[in-house]
Amino acid sequence: MQYQVRYYTRSGNTEKLAKAIAESIGCTAAKVDTPLAEKTDILFLGCSYYAFDMDPSVKAFLAENKDKIGKIVCFGTSAMMKSMKKPMKKAVQEYGIPVAEEEFHCRGEFWKAHPGRPDAEDLQKAAAFAKSVAE
Repeated sequence: MQYQVRYYTRSGNTEKLAKAIAESIGCTAAKVDTPLAEKTDILFLGCSYYAFDMDPSVKAFLAENKDKIGKIVCFGTSAMMKSMKKPMKKAVQEYGIPVAEEEFHCRGEFWKAHPGRPDAEDLQKAAAFAKSVAE
């Protein structure tokens, strides 16, 4: 199986998860401005809600790489929202890319909310989640 990790972050929180996930499955995490070089069976895609949707750069990445993505596994951080599956499914519906039911999500530091998150325990959980998906 071929795995890739891509992410979008404004605060750096999702980047921390991306690096933990990538290390646990033996690949490198890259921002969504890095296209996929080859077809990937599972794309771990990290992003969060911004104004109740995903950032346009994530949507652009999906459109540009739609023929190289086998399945998407979502991960991310947020101060309030707990899942990216709904907006992700909507974004890839026209491409026919499946989105896994399992995902990893944890709190992220946002202004004074959730200071220090994601923390070491969150990163360990993200790594364990990725390994379980990759098995």
